Formats: sequence, structure tokens, C-alpha cells
Amino acid sequence: MTISDHAPQETHRVDTKHEPTVRRGRNKVERRRHIDPTTCERDYDQQEIEFMTAMDDYKRRSGRQFPTWSEVLEVMRSLGYRKVAAPCEIKL
Repeated sequence: MTISDHAPQETHRVDTKHEPTVRRGRNKVERRRHIDPTTCERDYDQQEIEFMTAMDDYKRRSGRQFPTWSEVLEVMRSLGYRKVAAPCEIKL
């Protein structure tokens, strides 16, 4: 038996606490830029397409994916919508 037989075995450990971490940034997801009416179940009339396009433009310019109702009203007013008649029931 030699001295090396009784010596403790040297182990190689990797100190993960001090290893540099690789940070991966989130990839920016390309947002849908144009509303494609063909992807929906129904046909939109010209006023609906104009409103959807205006909302899409507003969201891109403001960077707000979910505008508030006040902002929606602002977009509607920018399109020229005004209250001119008494409220009526919405047909569902």
C-alpha cells in the first residue's frame, strides 16, 4: 500500500454560484399591423373597417395594446362620431 492510496481523492467541483449567467432577452414579437377582415367569421362594413383601422393606428402610435374607454371615445370622435340622437337599444 502506498501513501497515495490513503490520500483523499481530489474531486473537481464546478462552483455554479460564481458562474456567469447567460441572460437571454425576450424576442420582440411582431404585432399584427393590419386588420385582415378575411380572418373573421363575418363581413365588416366600411364603417367597421374604418373604426378598426383607426383603433389599430392609435394602439401602434400610443404603444398601448389595451386602450381605455376614454381613449376609444377619443378615437371615435377623431373619426367624426358625435351623439346626435337619443340613445336606443343595442340589437344583439
